[in-house]
Amino acid sequence: MYSVFGLSHDASLLLYALISILGLILLIAKFKMNPFVALIVGAVFMGLISGMPFKDIVKSYQEGVASVLGFIAIVLGLGTMLGKLMAESGGAERIAQTLVRVFGEKNVHWAMMVVALICGIPVFIQVGIVLLFPLVFVIAKHTGTSLIKIGLSLVAGLAVVHSLIPPHPAAMLAVGIFNADVGKTIFLALIVSLPAAAIAGPLYGTWISKRIKVETSSELMEQFTETKDRELPGFGITLFTILLPVILMLLATIVDLILPETNGFRQVVDFIGSPIIALLLALLFSFYSFGYARGFSKQQILKYTNDCLGPVASIILLIGAGGGFNRILTDSGVGDAIAGFAQSAHLSPLVLAFVIAGLIRAAVGSATVAMTTAAGIVAPIAMTMPGVSPELLVLATGAGSIILSHVNDSGFWIVKEYLNLSVPQTLKTWTVMETILGFAAFGMVLLLSVFI
Repeated sequence: MYSVFGLSHDASLLLYALISILGLILLIAKFKMNPFVALIVGAVFMGLISGMPFKDIVKSYQEGVASVLGFIAIVLGLGTMLGKLMAESGGAERIAQTLVRVFGEKNVHWAMMVVALICGIPVFIQVGIVLLFPLVFVIAKHTGTSLIKIGLSLVAGLAVVHSLIPPHPAAMLAVGIFNADVGKTIFLALIVSLPAAAIAGPLYGTWISKRIKVETSSELMEQFTETKDRELPGFGITLFTILLPVILMLLATIVDLILPETNGFRQVVDFIGSPIIALLLALLFSFYSFGYARGFSKQQILKYTNDCLGPVASIILLIGAGGGFNRILTDSGVGDAIAGFAQSAHLSPLVLAFVIAGLIRAAVGSATVAMTTAAGIVAPIAMTMPGVSPELLVLATGAGSIILSHVNDSGFWIVKEYLNLSVPQTLKTWTVMETILGFAAFGMVLLLSVFI
């Protein structure tokens, strides 16, 4: 590790991380380097300048790619097939027509936020994006509403639930670390999440969509909205097919709360309620509900499930490259350096939790890593300062883990590709939305702390 300008080890690490991130953005935005290549270059540069051994740089990067794609590549593949069949059968159009009729064309972005808040409670954010983004394309085409306006409303709902509301893994772990009550945490998280999502999603999405105009990806738009002339499936069977993985995951969560870990029934439910198996079962069911029941042949279903994977190949590569960059930042010690600086600042536990989680999120890109790391740092400090609500500490940590998502976060690249944005446009939309979401949630936490 090479120190510069007489800076300490930790300060030098933070400077190198900043240089790497800014250089990465410059390579992509200014020099038009392919983002996949730029992410690899940025990760290798960070590894070298931070003093990591050569062999560790390669190993760390490969492990980062593998750890991300081991889950997300499967989820994207299964979810994209489900979305394609939903589009081809007319199921997506049925959902869109129903939402437009209930909420009105002017309020479809609010409808997407509500759908995301409901569906996002038991599912990972990546699963939610893959499941629900086909609806964004269909509704945008059906109503002529900006894809950015609807898309940001969707991801705002998913993101706030992902970081704040148990049973998401990071939130549940933070509940355990802070010794908080799960029921109280969920209740307070709902109070915090709704206004935060409204501000960052529909309200900010409406404002920024008037200032950024993009051409929709023709491949994805055609894939998710092209419906042949046939009778549309019913709203009930369509909704059940989409929500089947959500139902299975929610069932697993409920069973986990009431049955011991050694219980055989719980183990079976946990298996079918895991994200990958739940999506697989939903896809297999969709072969009937969106396929055979709509008159499709085996050959047609095979063609649809094959053809839809091409457009997501670049998304998968970018996510993997971002995961490798994330791991290099983590293994080089950037997260530990940020934690050390924040801990010595002597802030109130709520502010400390928010700041540490936010800085770690900006450095390593993972909301889950940021939340769990920050909770572990703040919990011992909070124990020495009585009167602080453990439930609010969970929410403050979660709020901090949302902010400042950028090029080292897989969510950044998923949203960029789905909305067909440039890197600067994604920073102005996704990154700003996430930051508004985190600060709005933290503001609600501070407000609640006056009464709790």
